[in-house]
Amino acid sequence: MAEGFARSLAPENVKIFSAGTEPKAVHPLAIKVMAEAGIDISNQSSKGLGTLPLENIDLVVTLCGEAQESCPTLSKNTEHLHWPLPDPALAKGDEETVLETFRALRGEIRARIEKLFNP
Repeated sequence: MAEGFARSLAPENVKIFSAGTEPKAVHPLAIKVMAEAGIDISNQSSKGLGTLPLENIDLVVTLCGEAQESCPTLSKNTEHLHWPLPDPALAKGDEETVLETFRALRGEIRARIEKLFNP
């Protein structure tokens, strides 16, 4: 979801990369709630950190606790933000409850990325 919003909201001259410490398929409910927001993330794929050109990155945003600890050593010139957000895939309950968890996280991510690009 973060990659989808970043690509949608970033200025044209900003390159967006997304990777995870444990790459997985994009969750179907993430695809669904982002489609509700008008953003198609169905073609996104989860990539490992080793695929990123870390030496050329200005800003890294980690989204959950273990990601912050697993983040590789970054250049002194690389800014690092940590957003300790819950993993919605771990939500419990019926489908509607889990869907609402994804929607709430979608809103939080959108707000943070909007603030990032429009402080």
